[in-house]
Amino acid sequence: MLEGKTAVVTGGTRGIGRAIALELAARGVNLLLTWRGNEAAAAETAATLKQYKIRAELLRGDAADPAHSRAAAALVKEKFGKADILVNNAGITRDKLLLRMNADDFDQVVQTNLSGAFYMMQALVPMMSKQRAGRIINISSLAGVRGNPGQVNYAASKAGVIGMTLAAAKELGARNITVNAVAPGYIKTDMTEALTEEQKLNLLHAVSLKRAGAPEDVAKAVAFLASEDAAYITGQVLCIDGGMTA
Repeated sequence: MLEGKTAVVTGGTRGIGRAIALELAARGVNLLLTWRGNEAAAAETAATLKQYKIRAELLRGDAADPAHSRAAAALVKEKFGKADILVNNAGITRDKLLLRMNADDFDQVVQTNLSGAFYMMQALVPMMSKQRAGRIINISSLAGVRGNPGQVNYAASKAGVIGMTLAAAKELGARNITVNAVAPGYIKTDMTEALTEEQKLNLLHAVSLKRAGAPEDVAKAVAFLASEDAAYITGQVLCIDGGMTA
């Protein structure tokens, strides 16, 4: 039962983050969604959320800036008084082959995808610790499990998210805070739609189910990990990939 809980979803107005936000809203979860660049997507998501009987707040900022995470923690405390669930979803790509990748390409991806998740965990865990309860779900990627050509930076950041998840689960279990990671494979989003047809066919060839996943496939798994049904699950990495790792 998730009704009445409060969740912070980073990068919550587009793609997988938006699907997670809508899935949680449908289950009665109040939301604080963070976003950075796409104002139209943020406005559309905010309008869509009005159909649910929940309270929702949006906060614009850069996940790579630790001050943004502190602002999110302060806002969720002010507006909702608590944070029960954290979904670290905000992420970027700067895909290039290793020999063509510059320092900024690498650092920006790691700062947003890995450091940003760390900053948000560090900002919200004190609140969860005081409650003696919390659910943290970090969105990694299959690239962080098995690597991907042209994504040395992205794969490194997402592998780091997995390592951070496993370590945090060991630290926070005694406080009744579970920490798990979800690693999506080929999911149909704006990011994957930018791929060439050849790249899409190559990805589909590796998928046992022979179709791309939908953002909702990830969202339902996140909602499960946020629920009481997953109370004894922590330190796990759930690959949602249609069998790419089979």
